[in-house]
Amino acid sequence: MKAFMDRDFLLESETAKKLFHDYAETTPILDYHCHINPREIAEDRQFDNITQVWLGGDHYKWRFMRSCGVDEKFITGGASDYEKFCKWAECLGKAIGNPLFHWSHLELQRYFGYTGVLSAKTADEVWKLCNEKLAQPSMSVRNLIRQSNVTLICTTDDPVDSLEWHKKLAEDHSFDVKVLPAWRPDKAMNIEKPDYLDYVDKLASVTGVAEITSFAGLKTALKKRMEFFASMGCTVSDHALEYVMYFPASEDEIEEIFLKRLNHMILTKDEELKFKTAFMLFVGREYHRLDWAMQLHYGCKRDNNTLMYKALGPDTGYDCINNYAPSPQMADFLDALNSTDQLPKTVLYSLNPNDNQSIGSILGCFQNSSAVAKIQQGSAWWFNDHKKGMEEQMVSLANLGNLSGFVGMLTDSRSFLSYTRHEYFRRILCNLLGGWVENGEFPADYDILSEIVKNISYYNARNYFKFNV
Repeated sequence: MKAFMDRDFLLESETAKKLFHDYAETTPILDYHCHINPREIAEDRQFDNITQVWLGGDHYKWRFMRSCGVDEKFITGGASDYEKFCKWAECLGKAIGNPLFHWSHLELQRYFGYTGVLSAKTADEVWKLCNEKLAQPSMSVRNLIRQSNVTLICTTDDPVDSLEWHKKLAEDHSFDVKVLPAWRPDKAMNIEKPDYLDYVDKLASVTGVAEITSFAGLKTALKKRMEFFASMGCTVSDHALEYVMYFPASEDEIEEIFLKRLNHMILTKDEELKFKTAFMLFVGREYHRLDWAMQLHYGCKRDNNTLMYKALGPDTGYDCINNYAPSPQMADFLDALNSTDQLPKTVLYSLNPNDNQSIGSILGCFQNSSAVAKIQQGSAWWFNDHKKGMEEQMVSLANLGNLSGFVGMLTDSRSFLSYTRHEYFRRILCNLLGGWVENGEFPADYDILSEIVKNISYYNARNYFKFNV
C-alpha cells in the first residue's frame, strides 16, 4: 500500500517519478487564466484566517458542502469563519474520489506544512496551525505567489475596467511577478441581458464617446479599449459562450438588430445569435490584427437554481454542463475568420468532455506555420479538471493532434492557494507519459521527454501567448 499523498503521489512508475522530480517539479508556473483580484496583489493582502483564503468565493467547495447537506448559513451565510471552516473540514473528510480532497491536502502540505488528513477530528488543530502561519509576513498574497514559483499571472478584466491596479503593479519594482490583464468582453456581447444598455452607456463614457448609437459605434469603442489593454501588456482574450455559434448576417441586418435593442425592444433568439456571431467575428479579426490569442470557453448552462440565483447571484455553484455544442458551427466560425486570413491563435475549452474528439478533429483543419499548435484544445476545464478528466483530454489531444505543443494548465481560480493545481496536473502528465514509456509505446529518450514535459508545464504557454518572462 502506498503512503497517503507522499512524494510520489500519482506517480505509478519509475519513469513517471523521474519525469516529475527531475523536470516538472521545479519548472516555474505561468498562470495565463484566473479570476483573482489584482487589487489584492497590489495591496499585498494578508488574510486573517484560512476561511478567507480557502472558502471565500470557491464554489467548488460550496457545491460539495451542499451535497453533504450543510445549511447555507455555513457556506455563504452569516456563520463565523471558524464555523464555516469546521463544516468544510467535516465534509472534506468524506470527499473520497473528489479532486477537492487532493487539491485541499496539496495546499495544506505545500503552504502550511501539514501532512495529516483534515476532517472533523483534526479541524481545530488545522485551524490553529493555518492561522498562525497566515499571520506571518511570508504568507501575504505576494509571498504566496513568490513561493509558488509563479512568473506571470493573467487576470480576467472587463473592457470598461480602468486597470489601475495593473498599472500600480507594473510600476512597483519590488514585485517581479508580471500581472497582466486579459480582455473579457462578455458584457459587451450579451445583448439579451437586462442591463445591456446600461453597460453600453458605461462603455461610451470610458471611451470619451457621447453616445453609442450603432453597432459600428460599438466596434469603434471596443477598438479603443483594446488598444488601451494592449498598451498595458494584454495579449490574451477570453470569452464565455453558450457554444461557438455561427449565424451569419449582413451588416445592415446587424445594425437593425442593435438599433432594435437600443430602442428597448425584445430580440428574437435568432437575432441574438446573429448579433453574437457578428460580434465574435469582429473581435476575432481584431485579435488577429493585435496578435492576441482568443480563448473560447463554452458548454456551460449557468444559474440553473433560480431560487438561489435570486438570493446569491451568479458564480455561486449552480452551473452545469450544456450538452448542446454543434461542432459544424464551430468549424464554420473558425473558417469564416480563416477564409480572409484573419483567424487568431485560438484555444478551445468545452465543459462537456464528450466534445474532446470533435475539438481534436477541428484543430487539425486550421493549423499552419504561423504558430506551433495555433489552434489549441484547452486544458480540462471546470468540472473536468480532475485526474480522469485531465487524462482523457490529454489522451484525446495526443491521439488527434499535437500534445507536445499543448499550452498546459491554468488555475481558473479565485484563490491564491490554487497554484498546487499546476503540480496536480504535472503529476498526472508525467504519469501518463511515463506509462507510455514503460509500456514500450515511446522510447526512454530523456532529451525529448524532458523537453516535452517542461514545454507543456511552462514554455509552450510563454511562447504561444508571447509573454516576456
